[in-house]
Parts: sequence; structure tokens; C-alpha cells
Amino acid sequence: MTLPLPVIPLAQQREIIAGLPGLGYTDAWSAEVSGSDGFTPLILAAQWSAELRLGTAIIPVYTRGPGLLAMSAATLADLAPGRFVLGIGTSSPVIVEQWNGIEFERPYQRARDTLRFLGRALAGEKITEDYPTFRVRGFRLESPPATPPAIALAALRPQMIRLAAAEASAVITNWLAPRDVPKVRAVAGPGSELVARIFVCPTADAGLARAIARRMIAAYMTVPAYAAFHEWLGRGDAMRPMREAWAAGDRKGALEKIDDELVDDLVVHGAPEACRERVAQYQASGLDTPVIGLVPPPGTDPAGIAELVAKLGAASTG
Repeated sequence: MTLPLPVIPLAQQREIIAGLPGLGYTDAWSAEVSGSDGFTPLILAAQWSAELRLGTAIIPVYTRGPGLLAMSAATLADLAPGRFVLGIGTSSPVIVEQWNGIEFERPYQRARDTLRFLGRALAGEKITEDYPTFRVRGFRLESPPATPPAIALAALRPQMIRLAAAEASAVITNWLAPRDVPKVRAVAGPGSELVARIFVCPTADAGLARAIARRMIAAYMTVPAYAAFHEWLGRGDAMRPMREAWAAGDRKGALEKIDDELVDDLVVHGAPEACRERVAQYQASGLDTPVIGLVPPPGTDPAGIAELVAKLGAASTG
């Protein structure tokens, strides 16, 4: 499950998060875009549940300096020894440049350099090195974690997927259908854990779910990295009319050019039991860890969120 859950203030999510293992959830992964930061929800979850594996998906490698990123990861690794995965990624030019005023340069190299620095730093080494995209002078964690966290890398295309498979513990991906999983797995190889956030809108109102999903798809698939990802997956022609309308400033027209088949491919929707079956298809296709990103129908209140979380759990019987 993705934390924090929508609608409910983070401080009021303790009961639901503590109950996740009993509902069949094994993991809780955060996100970091323009809401909560990626670490705080997991710090709380580490205190509220002693069973959940916790992961960041993802922390951008540009918006925190290498040393600060290592310190934050070490803190959480100490709070949840042996059950924290530090997921990092390049994020996007909007988040890095437009929102944080940092140049989005050489993303592959920055991801590679950060992976290599973190592996050494979290093991307690003192580091003085000129990496191709940053330099570090005399950094050492004051208290390295007794159990260093696993490190995962967000990857959308073959070059980055191969980097993640070679130098990280897991590959994190996003916005794909079950039939896309084998293509990603073929590049990652059999030895890498494959993690993906799956957006789930649990409502039997297909028209409502598709309207919500169209807005999400347009927002993401007009980002160059995601557009290139879906070109590689074979959806370039299907998405081109939407992207062209968006680029021309026709937002309404862009939404209209996203057909139902594309929506149904990329966003899970339907009654909760149907959503559970669809998520299971991802696992059957080779995905190790599906992370539900809950997209509740408008008007869902906190009690409704708790009910949806329960119904989507692997241990649900209804």
C-alpha cells in the first residue's frame, strides 16, 4: 500500500497502518511529489507496525544532497532494521527544476553516482571522491545503521533498468499493464526484485473511474520520460494524439483522445474484488511487489478509505 493514504490526515492513520498486515499487506511504500515527503510517513509506520516492510518510491536524487540522503536513510534503517528499502530515482524536470530550482542534468549518471555513494556511505565508509555528477569530501555517517537498507532504483527504460539490476537490490517501475511486465522483466533479469506502483480506483462506476484515470494519464504521459517509456512498450501510436493535443494547449481535447482501452490497461478499476484479481495478474506476469496507489472516488470519507483498504487486502474475503 502507498502511504500516506488519501483523505485522512497522516497523524490519524495509525490504526489503519497498524492493521495492514492482518489484511494481507506485506509492504508500505511512500511517494514524494508535492504532498508528503518520502520519509516521514515511513518513520511513523515503523513505530505503528513491526511487521511491514517499508520503502520509498521514490526519493529524488537531485533534491537532497548525497550526505543528507544517506543520513535520512540511515535514520529510517535504524528505526526499522532489516525491513527498509531506500528507493531512489531521478524524478522529473518539473519537480527538480521548476519546483526546486536545481538543474536536471545527466540523470543516468546522477542515479549511478548516487547508488555508488550510498552503498559505501550506508556501510560506514569515510568518503572523499569526485563522482562525475557531484563531489564529496570527508563524509562519514556518525552512526551507520547496523543493518544497511537495501537500495532500489526507479527505472523506465532498458539502460536504467540494467543499471538497477546490476547495482541495486530492486527495480522500481510505474504505469504499466500486466502484459508489459514480461518486457521489463526480460531486461531486469530473473535475479532482481521488480516493484511497481499500481493505481487502483475501486469503484463499479466505470465512467467515473475512467474520467479520473484520464486526468492522471494526461498528467503523466506528457512527461518526456513516461512518453519514451510507453514508446518502448509499444503504446506510442495510441498516445500520440493525446500528447499532440496537450502540446497544442488543448487540455480538454487531450483527455478526449485517451480511449477506454488505454485507460483500462493502465489504471485498475472496478469493484474491490475485481481490482484484487487485476492486481494478481501483475504478479502472475512476473511482478514481485505490486504497490497499490489508492485512488478513491470523489467524496470518499475516512471511514470509506478504511473500508476500501480492507477490501483490497489480500486477506479480504468479500
